[in-house]
Amino acid sequence: MTSDFDVVVAGAGPAGLATALALAQEGFATALIGEANAPYDGRTVALLDGSVQFLKALGVWERMADDASPMQIMRLVDATRSLFRPPPVEFSCREIKLDAFGFNIENVKLVAHLAAEAATRSNLTLFPVKVTGFSADDTAATVTLEDGRRLTAHLAIGAEGRNSPLRRAAGIGTKTWAYPQTAVTAILSHARAHNNASTEFHTRSGPFTLVPLPGNCSSLVWVNRPEEAERLAALDDTAFALAVEKRASHLLGAMQVAGPRGKVPLSGMSATPLTAKRLALVGEAAHVFPPIGAQGLNLGLRDGAALRDSLIKTRSAGQDIGSSVMLDAFGKARAADTALRTGAIDLLNRTLLADFLPTDFLRGAGLLTLSLLGPLRRMVMREGLTPSLNTPMQMRRAPSHSAADAM
Repeated sequence: MTSDFDVVVAGAGPAGLATALALAQEGFATALIGEANAPYDGRTVALLDGSVQFLKALGVWERMADDASPMQIMRLVDATRSLFRPPPVEFSCREIKLDAFGFNIENVKLVAHLAAEAATRSNLTLFPVKVTGFSADDTAATVTLEDGRRLTAHLAIGAEGRNSPLRRAAGIGTKTWAYPQTAVTAILSHARAHNNASTEFHTRSGPFTLVPLPGNCSSLVWVNRPEEAERLAALDDTAFALAVEKRASHLLGAMQVAGPRGKVPLSGMSATPLTAKRLALVGEAAHVFPPIGAQGLNLGLRDGAALRDSLIKTRSAGQDIGSSVMLDAFGKARAADTALRTGAIDLLNRTLLADFLPTDFLRGAGLLTLSLLGPLRRMVMREGLTPSLNTPMQMRRAPSHSAADAM
């Protein structure tokens, strides 16, 4: 059977766009299905260093660099009022010889830049419609579009979010869970400079995090009990900015709302397995994280990079890029990374909610140890940015743009 494409990527969010760009750059005839848009809700993404290097290698980083702010200091403040509160802990990118841990950018701008780049690329055909069906046999994957067209490929990639039609059609199961929390998001300006520092206050209702944006602006993720989140969301901009200023202990001075505001119930999801016949899952089709710890999209980009590495290796060996051997190896490797990140984020969040003295003691002792032991602190920083379970993201330079080598 002759396939229309080597690969069909369903989903034009950031993970799907980046995956499609990476595969097209490597010479795979790639179709990207979906409309590229993101909700205008004040959400940003902290792209860690590995993700930034990946985007540079794709030749897209130069498009978005001016809209992103570096994160050079990561500050953790225990605001739980526990008996075992450690002093604030600061991590500096200089300790691990980096200019920045990563960069923070608004979701809407990230997607817009990726979509603009995708529109210019050879080997990449765009279908701005929804996916309605998927099937696969021993020779090809078939993806059905809402307008009735059917695309065939050696491999299909599901990147169309937590309600992935491809995942459901393939019969892949999911484990889902919810937290008794809602995140309030916003973009604010402030009187004092953030000095490229991200500050996370650990409170009994969850993290309260301010992440730098260009200029004297920061993005906010304020995790709260649902009823308190509703109250905060209902405040007018002036009252809301004052509430944020007080919760931040006036760290950045007087504040004003400078962009959209949003509200996101916290939940999680993991798909098992991450593959089916001629199908691989990446991004939120494979795993969903609460907006804590900057893991969600960074993990999704690692999915795309690891899949690209696997396809290059398989093609070089003269084998079918949609083979079960390739898919099984990819799925097992990504499942290990996903499980590690899922467990870490879930544990951190639940220990904040516990209000249990032994738990407080262990969390406080851990932060104090990190602040005192430089080698351990540096090891944790490196692991957070470039996990040892990650497939190396080696990539040639983009064909029409200057790009740094990736991880």
